Amino acid sequence: MSMHVMIAGGGIVGAMTAMELVGRGCRVTIVERGQIASQTSGESSWAGGGIVFPLLPWMYGDAVNQLTNYGMKVYPAIYERLKEETGVDGELLQSGMLILPQFDREQARAWCERYEFAAQSASAAAFGLQSPSGDDALWLPGVSQARPPYVMQAMRKWLEQNGVTLLERTELKPLAGSGSLHEWETVGGEKLQADKFVVTSGAWSFDLLKETASKLKIKPMRGQILLYRPRQNLQHMVYREGFYMIPRQDGLLLAGSTLEDVGFDPRVTETARDELSAKAETIMPELKGLPILKHWAGLRPGTPENLPTIAAHPQIENLYLNTGHFRYGLTMAPASAKIVSALICGEQPFIDPTPFSCPV
Repeated sequence: MSMHVMIAGGGIVGAMTAMELVGRGCRVTIVERGQIASQTSGESSWAGGGIVFPLLPWMYGDAVNQLTNYGMKVYPAIYERLKEETGVDGELLQSGMLILPQFDREQARAWCERYEFAAQSASAAAFGLQSPSGDDALWLPGVSQARPPYVMQAMRKWLEQNGVTLLERTELKPLAGSGSLHEWETVGGEKLQADKFVVTSGAWSFDLLKETASKLKIKPMRGQILLYRPRQNLQHMVYREGFYMIPRQDGLLLAGSTLEDVGFDPRVTETARDELSAKAETIMPELKGLPILKHWAGLRPGTPENLPTIAAHPQIENLYLNTGHFRYGLTMAPASAKIVSALICGEQPFIDPTPFSCPV
């Protein structure tokens, strides 16, 4: 009989983990506090910008780059598989990214050379953009984007087609104790059984594990995004000092995002709206006077140095963690799913999991 694995959390990391486990012959159940592939309050997998690339990757350590580089490499194949098997287009597009000053040019150049990532100096003006901090930009033609709501819709359909049980609007109680976990009780009193369990609950992970992994450093970090429809859209993504703009294939333009330590508060604010619109209009003055079509927020699982935890739980022998991906859940999900699935199945992961161990 195949091993039954219960996944706590149905965002992009949980869904990708389920896909990996199904491929290894496991029976999988996903338990989700909201609804998978919908705008559940605070759900970062739905709300994110969808850049398949870490912003300024030269600022991160090797462990983070291992995860993100793998994700960038395999996403085209994952995208094609999902599109072919579900009919849902996640809109993966290699639109490239223009990075405007200020940034460390020497670090950027060294990173691109090390990882053989195409890069060239460029002028912001040549791209029709304003750059108040200088015109000498960096063009990265290999950066791709996807559309998170569509990616999640494709993932959900794939999970349903492949026999994954989806328990939605089901909230789990925080775990207590140690030893072996045989069942996990819901807030409604139901006891869910499985052979092994994995937490992929993003910003909510610490709440589930606070009694059994108190040193786990994950907290919600709110990010707000604006949506425009410019008369003439960008043809590429733009990044400037923590702010990005992402053109969609249907003519829409995302502008984001904030980084706010406000707990589990998913509300949007007028202050952030003004801040983001001012940054967007500085780069694209033609946005002035255009309506903001939508303004939303998501809660990221914030972690020090953007380093996720992908590991066996230190006290509960059949519990695993795959959480804390902060800003790069979409990009890191393929590698982290592969690592945690190998651990669950008693195999050696393709990447050394030591940097992602659970603090004790």
